[in-house]
Amino acid sequence: MNAQQQKPIIGISIGDLNGIGTELVIKTLNDHRLLELCTPVIFASNKVINFYRKSVPDINFSYQSIKELNRVNIKQINIFNCWEEEVGITPGQLSDIGGKYAIKSLTTAVQALKENKIHGLVTAPIHKKNTHSNEFNYTGHTPYLKHIFGVQDVAMLMVAGNFRVGLLSEHVPVSEAAKYVTRDNILSKLSIINNSLIKDFGIDKPKVAVLGLNPHAGDEGLIGREEEEIIKPAIKDARHFMLAMGPYSADGFFARRHYEKFDAVLAMYHDQGLIPFKSLAIGEGVNYTAGLPAVRTSPDHGTAFDIAGKNKADHSSFLTAIFECIDIINRRQGYFESHRNPVKKVTPAILANVEDEKIEEDTNNE
Repeated sequence: MNAQQQKPIIGISIGDLNGIGTELVIKTLNDHRLLELCTPVIFASNKVINFYRKSVPDINFSYQSIKELNRVNIKQINIFNCWEEEVGITPGQLSDIGGKYAIKSLTTAVQALKENKIHGLVTAPIHKKNTHSNEFNYTGHTPYLKHIFGVQDVAMLMVAGNFRVGLLSEHVPVSEAAKYVTRDNILSKLSIINNSLIKDFGIDKPKVAVLGLNPHAGDEGLIGREEEEIIKPAIKDARHFMLAMGPYSADGFFARRHYEKFDAVLAMYHDQGLIPFKSLAIGEGVNYTAGLPAVRTSPDHGTAFDIAGKNKADHSSFLTAIFECIDIINRRQGYFESHRNPVKKVTPAILANVEDEKIEEDTNNE
């Protein structure tokens, strides 16, 4: 961002064309106060936006259509047309077309993010059934972003205010989840989460809780050996570079609200972390991909085909995802600016309270 343009440009991928993504975008951006905080760029087509705009009749949604990202109007909602052709939209139906153009929107937006033409990305939900193919051989946004940005690892971090839950394994069958419980995986995720808490969330000395894999965190080896042989040693190693604690029994940890004592929690598999998170962070959850050189957030829900096109979608999580994206961009920029020069900046207020140090001259060495 240059001095003239302080507001970040936030790209938005439209998600499955037959899901609730477009409706969420229209409802969220209807509040023009967002334009004071960011410049939105929707990666879709005018025709898709106009189709869903009719299903939300109470909203006056205006925008500028662009074909080049250097023509972004910072005072308006922008639509970057990723395609011009007519597309068959059938709200609520799982179709190849819905998945094909969801990926077209996503890949175009991610390329813009990688080229720094936008400053952050908010992704509307896709459906893994109609997006997975030989051309897009990924189980979701997170592994795709990891590949495109060429990073060794990332962490799926669910965020709702000060409540943050990271996942050791993401979209894998429960029968395979234990395979991902390794020392290297745990240390990698903990390192990413710790660095993200410092740089992206402004926490100087984060405390991260680690959950056990088995019921009652293994009961000292009576119910599984992973805690004793893998998780505890990994936590011990992690303490060389961060404040990591555990392993904790997942049920008691959330039931007794122990998560409130920590800046983040590392769960061992998808449902162990997401069931309590979504139960406790109703309508406020955001999915953040920690470990990327760029900022990407999304709402914490899916395509919701059952209510698509019916003007029933709640845009609270999507709005929160945009706010979180803006906040992380600003916090990350602040972190790098404050660490650019190792010499601590001295403010006038500090200087006003500083007394000159008196140096006694050594008259014996004249």
